[in-house]
Amino acid sequence: MIKYSIIMSLQLCFMLFGFNLMAQNESDRKSNFNLEKEYAIQGYDPVAYFTESKAVKGSNKFKANYKGIPYLFSSEKNKETFLKTPEKFEPQYGGWCAYAMGLDGSKVKVDPETFKITDGKLYLFYNFFFNNTLKDWNTDEANLKKKADQNWNNTY
Repeated sequence: MIKYSIIMSLQLCFMLFGFNLMAQNESDRKSNFNLEKEYAIQGYDPVAYFTESKAVKGSNKFKANYKGIPYLFSSEKNKETFLKTPEKFEPQYGGWCAYAMGLDGSKVKVDPETFKITDGKLYLFYNFFFNNTLKDWNTDEANLKKKADQNWNNTY
């Protein structure tokens, strides 16, 4: 009986610890994600970038949450596509400007309509006040991407 109680207590501890780690990871993830306007990509549909090659605003009718990050979609089909393989459609660097992440690791807001898909990954860029960082990214993409990956992985 004592052996059974110890085993049950250990299982309960592992279960609680595991849930705590999961919640903590989602909380950390959410704090590092660009959630301007309360949604990833400011409510634009992440799947549409890949299927329509353009930025399409999502609708409150089609919402999903992936690891603590809320998304909007333009259709039920896109929502279901996302939920099958969300990591394929999520923006890189938490949806922050890829150029700024490569330059110095800073979190800079983006214009969701300024994007690039490279090697099946979505990159977003700052494009305001006559400053389109996608142009700068394109001049040294390989080097900036390498630095952005390092900055993101080391800092966030």
